[in-house]
Amino acid sequence: VSPEDIVVEIGAGIGVLTEELAQKCRKIIAVELDENLVEVLKDKLAVYNNVEIHSGDILKYDFDSVSSTYNCKIKVIGNIPYNISSPVIFRLLNFRLAIDDFILMLQKEVVQRLVAKPNNKSYGVPSVLLQMFASVEKVFDVPAACFYPKPKVESAVMKGTFLKKPAVELSSEVLFTKLVKAAFAQRRKMLINNLKNSSMMNDIGENVLKDILVSAGIDGRRRGETLSVAEYGRLSNLLQKAID
Repeated sequence: VSPEDIVVEIGAGIGVLTEELAQKCRKIIAVELDENLVEVLKDKLAVYNNVEIHSGDILKYDFDSVSSTYNCKIKVIGNIPYNISSPVIFRLLNFRLAIDDFILMLQKEVVQRLVAKPNNKSYGVPSVLLQMFASVEKVFDVPAACFYPKPKVESAVMKGTFLKKPAVELSSEVLFTKLVKAAFAQRRKMLINNLKNSSMMNDIGENVLKDILVSAGIDGRRRGETLSVAEYGRLSNLLQKAID
């Protein structure tokens, strides 16, 4: 974090990290849902004139308004409650034009899924959807013993930077998402069988699908978890072209 950064912190808690960040960045907006903690934060951080406490749900938070107020992209930092990890990631994806990068602590398994590469058992829908739009890496593991009370799960910290443009220019993000979800519908099934059973077949016939796979240079007998992000992008664009 640099002195010019505008930071949104997710789940500020009692403000330990917030206070550290306040000393290092231009502005920090601490978002906290628990109203009791909001009062604690206001008390503790009153001495900092670059801290704003926002009482509310991060899943309803408008990152665009912050970005336009300060006329720059923002950084997002936070310790994400395990029950909302996926919704938070997809929320950030939706606001990716307003966000530069993000550093999040999540359940270790969630981080493994988000950063996984093809042919890895953790590679799935979240891996492909996030990596189409961001470069991501696991920074380090955080053992459960670091917390009190000790949680039942391990945590890990991940860093992500949204790409200036997607890994593949997509003709339809909606179709891309639909394709990826269909490809992983049943992990043990061949790609072509998963796609044949999907709603996309309402728009194209089986023979067209086979031709598209050939054009994309993808063997339909492969499983969804073997395709790279770029292959999904290529296949999605060819499908869209056939539908149009």
